[in-house]
This record gives sequence, C-alpha cells and structure tokens, in this order.
Amino acid sequence: MAAVLVVEDDFRIRSAIVERLTERGHVVDSVNRAMEGVERALSGDFDVVVLDLGLPDIAGGDALRMIRAVSAVPVLIATARDEESEMIRLLDLGADDYIVKPFSADQLEARLRAVLRRKDADSAAPILVVGGLSIDTRSREATLDGRPLDLTPKEYEVLVYLAEHEGQVVSKRELLAEVWHQPYGGADKTVDVHLSWLRRKLGESASEPRYLHTKRGVGVRIAPPT
Repeated sequence: MAAVLVVEDDFRIRSAIVERLTERGHVVDSVNRAMEGVERALSGDFDVVVLDLGLPDIAGGDALRMIRAVSAVPVLIATARDEESEMIRLLDLGADDYIVKPFSADQLEARLRAVLRRKDADSAAPILVVGGLSIDTRSREATLDGRPLDLTPKEYEVLVYLAEHEGQVVSKRELLAEVWHQPYGGADKTVDVHLSWLRRKLGESASEPRYLHTKRGVGVRIAPPT
C-alpha cells in the first residue's frame, strides 16, 4: 500500500485513477492544478506522485522541475505524448518513469510498484562510496573529495547506477534501459553525452580517466583512482 498523489485536470480520468488505485489498497488524494500539486507533493505526505502534463495553470514539465529541485519523491508522468524525445526530456528533468495514455489500471499499478521498488532500494543503501566520491541516495547529493557536484537528475542517476555496480562493466544499452527506461536497441548517443558531462564534472576525460573507465565496444565501469 502506498500514499499516492494524482495531479490530473481531467475529472473523468482523475476519478478513474483514484477509484482503481483505492480498490487496490492505496491511499489516494488528487488535485487538478499543477501548483497545488507541487505544494502537496512537497508536504512529505506521499510516497509517489502521478503527474499529468497538460495542466491548466503551468506545464507539467515545469511542475516536475519545481518538485525535483527540492524533493526526491518519486514522480510518474502520465501523458498522451509518446514521442521518444519528449520522454527523454522528462526523464532528464527528473521523472522516475512515465506511462502513456490511455493506460489500464494494471499498467499503472505495475509502474507504481517498479518506482516504489527503486525508492526502497535507495533507502536500503543510502550512501554509496567510490574512492573520494560519495553519493547520498536519500538527499540525491553527491560530493567529490568533499566538494559538492552539480549534477542534473540523469547525470546523478547514471552515477548511482554505476556506483551500485562498482567494478563491473555496464553496457550503454543497459544504462539506456535502466536509467532512461528505453528498450534495448535504442540509440546510445544520449548515454555518450551524459557520460561526457559526468567526466567533465569528475575532473577527467575519456583519454585520461580517473573514475569512469571505458572498455571499447563493451561499456563503462566505475572504479576509484589508483
């Protein structure tokens, strides 16, 4: 059972989601405007937020940005937009997952379970340490040799995934699937770009790695400097 906040302006859709999740034992509240949704999401009363994009006061993407700036509460985007570029943009903004309308109650329930499992996994291992790199998965903050790292949401998630698999070579396709929730076979360019940005913030380059070591044609692994 989870405490779920539904932010959706369509009364019919909102009522159906609330009814179906309540039937499955969840405690559900709902609002129809983005700003009220942001305020409620930041209250600490909810385990997960289901956020529509087409809201009447401000765009759902802007609401997501506001939430993610100060809170790690999981956010599941519910949208009628299925363009890959839009999905990647939202995940980069900090969405934990998304579901495309129309969807069934079973699909939504499965997505919520997956999001909450990831949240529980973060809580189980709150601090990840690799050499001078420290990642607090509860506050979603990372430091390098005591210096805070200014990471985008997706840079942070890539770093966490690699740190959770320290010493293992992780393929770009695996990162695309696990971090961006894109199916295997998708484009690797997004991963390349984020790895490049991460290297810059870690004070290294592909030719002179410190933490991120590329195995050509296989993937990348994280390891402390030697």
